[in-house]
Amino acid sequence: MERGVQRWVVDISEWDPSPHDFSSALSLLPPLEQSSVTRFVQMEDRKRALVSRLLQYALAHQVLAIPFHEIIINRTLEGKPYLECGHACVDFPNFNFNASHHGDYVAIASEPLCLVGVDIVSVVIPQKETPIEFVKNFSSCFSSFEWDNILNAGTSDDILTEFYRYWCLKEAYVKAIGSSIAYGLDKVEFHHSCWTNISVNIEGKLMREWRFWLLELGKGHLVSIARGHPRSATESYMRTLKQAEFGEEEYQTALHLPNAGFVSRTVEQLVTVLQKARDPLNHL
Repeated sequence: MERGVQRWVVDISEWDPSPHDFSSALSLLPPLEQSSVTRFVQMEDRKRALVSRLLQYALAHQVLAIPFHEIIINRTLEGKPYLECGHACVDFPNFNFNASHHGDYVAIASEPLCLVGVDIVSVVIPQKETPIEFVKNFSSCFSSFEWDNILNAGTSDDILTEFYRYWCLKEAYVKAIGSSIAYGLDKVEFHHSCWTNISVNIEGKLMREWRFWLLELGKGHLVSIARGHPRSATESYMRTLKQAEFGEEEYQTALHLPNAGFVSRTVEQLVTVLQKARDPLNHL
């Protein structure tokens, strides 16, 4: 089952495609996916959206060996992408993935049984207000315990970094369950030991069926991974899963699978994978 645990990341900071190269990569996607990319006005946003979708299709093809034309990715009412898996997911009862992009990076994570959420944040220093002023705009999203930790983190830069750490974890959890960011974030309270052994309390209750990781990607970026029980999924996301309940031993095995390290991919590699998948006879 470990093959279903994937972590891929693309650094797009050096990717400066020509209009032809961008259009060529975009053409690999189904028409609806192309429209979801071109709706963005800014080129940087289009790049992130395109790479996110290339990652999703390349992951489904390589990990599950699904023929390209059989890959169907839909979205829940809340907008969470999911794979219409069919027969291809027999080995992975709840194969699911989540993608994130911010700043220079786009990442994707997958799990074979547990829910998965991933979130990237670029620790950006605000331009029009101080770090303290910026952070205070989000005070309602944190428990009093978290808020005290943020404000007492040290210098203004320390406070900003502490804020982003908590924020990154909260988003990963919310994305894993298929909710929106409007979820009561102040009720999702994180505890940690120097940002390891991370746990979460929901409305004061320790959620023992969840695990979290917080990592540095480099260049001032953080990434978090959430892994948890399918029964926590929102109603619309639950309907996309094959199985919500598991025996204790089976679930604990899945929960404690090794957290794979992030594998660096390039846009060119993703394009090559999908070109071969779309037209295998021409790439023998």
